[in-house]
Amino acid sequence: MSEGKTVDQLSERLEAVTTLEDKSRINSKKREGYLEWADYFMAVAFLSAERSKDPRTQVGACIVNSENKIVGIGYNGMPIGCSDDVMPWGREGDILDQKRLYVCHAELNAVLNKNSADVKGCSIYVALFPCNECAKVIIQSGIKEVIYFSDKYKEHVEFKASKKMMDFAGVTYRQYRPKQKQIVIDFSKIEATVKSH
Repeated sequence: MSEGKTVDQLSERLEAVTTLEDKSRINSKKREGYLEWADYFMAVAFLSAERSKDPRTQVGACIVNSENKIVGIGYNGMPIGCSDDVMPWGREGDILDQKRLYVCHAELNAVLNKNSADVKGCSIYVALFPCNECAKVIIQSGIKEVIYFSDKYKEHVEFKASKKMMDFAGVTYRQYRPKQKQIVIDFSKIEATVKSH
């Protein structure tokens, strides 16, 4: 076999291997369009809110530790043992017939439903900026950061008090800015993907 032919064969083989490596590299790239952590955690908070029976306001919360692990979720609802069908959901009339005296807010439920020893140093993702009662729970539980979607009640005294307490306690808060316009869970698409694999 001539030396020229051997060099040509080696070049061809090297080119074939390089092409395979390139294809492998192309196929091993991570998927684009995946959820960023903040979008994921806020989506979990909003998905939790879908469990709320409140006809007017559905709020969810998601507590996350420093390792990006979810350690608690909650939504606004009646205390255990207090029937959703019997307890009041209105905001009008006699004070004893208003939901605000009875409903456990999403933040409180997320702290109470935690799956870890504590939530010290954690962040909480929540649909609405926390009221003063939830701010107390957040501070007392050791949560250090609040990421909220809406601050629509910012002019109400309860929410001004909430910010005042969090500022004193060193709890930071910031408004969530979504990276994606929408997150859709389409079970028919998921089913089709599962069947094709």
